[in-house]
Amino acid sequence: MHGKIALEEHFAPPDTFEVKFRWVSTRLPAWPELERRQVNFFDQALRDMDRTGVEITITSLGAPAIQALLDPREAAEAARKTNDFLKARIDEHPGRFAGFAALPMQDPEAAAKELTRCVKDLGFVGALVNGFTQLQEPDSALYYDLPRYVPFWEAIERLDVPFYLHPRNPMANQMRIYEGHPWLLGSAWAFGVETATHSLRLMASGLFDKCPRLKIVLGHLGEGLPSSIWRVDHRIKLGGERTHAKRPLAEYFRSNFYVTTSGNFHDTTLTAALAELGADRIMYSVDYPFEYFEEAAEWFDHVNISDADRQRIGRLNALSLFKLNP
Repeated sequence: MHGKIALEEHFAPPDTFEVKFRWVSTRLPAWPELERRQVNFFDQALRDMDRTGVEITITSLGAPAIQALLDPREAAEAARKTNDFLKARIDEHPGRFAGFAALPMQDPEAAAKELTRCVKDLGFVGALVNGFTQLQEPDSALYYDLPRYVPFWEAIERLDVPFYLHPRNPMANQMRIYEGHPWLLGSAWAFGVETATHSLRLMASGLFDKCPRLKIVLGHLGEGLPSSIWRVDHRIKLGGERTHAKRPLAEYFRSNFYVTTSGNFHDTTLTAALAELGADRIMYSVDYPFEYFEEAAEWFDHVNISDADRQRIGRLNALSLFKLNP
């Protein structure tokens, strides 16, 4: 399929930045190659896009990056520099790249201000945030269902742009279940569990009752939620528990969430997402540089779905959601 749009593809800022970002994948044997592809993202990705029928890529900073900076002022400055760097790269390739803002969630007011600048002045199409945010202490973790973030979500709703909740590993003091099993960390398992739980917190907090027009994007075909959301609601109901939300969580999942195919090129998982969410809430993605444009395109271009659904997932949904003008 030609004209695809990909939207979970990550770049790294240049080494000339004073801030030294943390990346979750440095432990991988393949990290030197992954780092090379992140640093050379725009040239390498453009060649891969042309080979695999991708017209536009929405780019974002890899994880955890800004979210791992402990000082709010440092985070705000690093986010601004990163976003300015991304804007300059987008302008070098008109019509081929768009941008997700990196945000200093350490300070919700600063995050809202930076997102507003990125959308109104830089032309970015939304934000991508790498999971929870640390603040002051290395073992801290701020999740975005906390009351302090309500003004931030209200700003997102006013701007009418999507928010991509991207994974990161849980904090070190919460990782005992993975002791002795490092292969379960990162994108193999821990990423999905962490991000799915964060998403359920947002649903259960009542956030979408306060801000019903919020649009949240999850990668990897929904981090397992299409297959598990029914049971979550079922057991909450049978247990007699009451969340802070007015409706069952699955209703928010179907009305406020979108998912992408990033890094999850599996027919059965796509079928589950289609059954739970419908074709209008699924979008094509790769997860470059950790996955390959070629593998993603080979799978998606031949997976057994209708041509109409292939067009929706591969292109039309992203055009509409992000208000793109190719």
